[in-house]
Amino acid sequence: MKVFSTEKISETMTMIRIRDREIVLLGTAHISAESLAEVEKSIVIETPDHVCVEMDEGRLKNMDDEGKWSGTDIGNVLKRGQGFMLLANLALSSFQRRMGLDTGVQPGMEMKAAVDAARERNISFSCCDRSIQTTLGRAWRLSSFWSKLKLISSLIASVLTSERAKPAEIEKLKEADAMQNMMSELARYLPAIKTVLIDERDFYLASKIISSPGIKTLAIVGAAHAPGIVKLMGEIVASERSPETEELEIIPPRKWYGKILPWILPSLIIGLFAFGIYRSDFERVLEMGKIWFFTNGVLAAVGALAALAHPLTILISFLGAPLTSLNPTIGVGMVAGLLEYMFHTPRVSDMENLKSDILGIRGWYRNRVTRILMVFLLSSVGSSVGTFIAIPWLTSIAGS
Repeated sequence: MKVFSTEKISETMTMIRIRDREIVLLGTAHISAESLAEVEKSIVIETPDHVCVEMDEGRLKNMDDEGKWSGTDIGNVLKRGQGFMLLANLALSSFQRRMGLDTGVQPGMEMKAAVDAARERNISFSCCDRSIQTTLGRAWRLSSFWSKLKLISSLIASVLTSERAKPAEIEKLKEADAMQNMMSELARYLPAIKTVLIDERDFYLASKIISSPGIKTLAIVGAAHAPGIVKLMGEIVASERSPETEELEIIPPRKWYGKILPWILPSLIIGLFAFGIYRSDFERVLEMGKIWFFTNGVLAAVGALAALAHPLTILISFLGAPLTSLNPTIGVGMVAGLLEYMFHTPRVSDMENLKSDILGIRGWYRNRVTRILMVFLLSSVGSSVGTFIAIPWLTSIAGS
């Protein structure tokens, strides 16, 4: 008897036999009505004694408790430096939920249905995916500067677009060739993101599924992960070693240049001003000061204005950006976001309507939570652009 063997039992299901165990791997399209029905049907027909779902425990807890958002303190999120992480989560959720509008199936419903069915039948289950916070954190830290810019632009574009997918297009996502084309495109555009979102999670999911209890396990994963999981399971079994996933659960520290870069730019700018003072050319120093103040302040204020911030938030962004840009420990986005939080504190209704408001750009402006995050992001981007415009300008004046 083979230690490891696979058999394709349908277009979306693969039977994997590992010694005396059977693992039925079901690949789904996350916003597909057909996938939702197939999940419920598979639990009845396959009668597994354990169910694995591509979902982390935190997300399951959020889906079990729909009102959990009402307890989120956006001010604390900004103070902890997690504003971008929350913004990325909401942008991704916005795109996925919008894709599911025409199918009537929202992201994660098939995984939640599998858990509910397992609970009803007293079948043990486990959440086999990595935390989304860890995944996004690793993707950010492992990306180059340009990849980060691409990621930010992609997130902004996903919020601004009104694109919606038809049910037939959703079902096509379960086909192997469609998956391969999508993964190839992602690998070309954002290689580090593809590595973290797909490759690492393929190994993580494969490891958790193999390590799960049960003689017959039903594992429900996104169709994009299914081929990689099958391949990696074979490699894990062949290695005859217990798979280790601890390293994939750690957000790596910033690289050495990532640690010193925030200090280099302020040091360079202060050095340029010091050089002007050393030459006793105070008119030139005054001119440099005006350039620094206005390029940084104006663009930060424009960013806050674009997010429809409170007038005082816009004013403080203008005055504060030239100073915060010289302090690596605090950014104008955090200051502007916290000010906006004070002036437009989110209401209970903002938390309750968050899931529907993120579906359109009007909702992002209407909801106080998302508007605070937009103030945080756009004022930060404005100040950063101002800094990179000002540096060569200041260098030219100081050296003339």
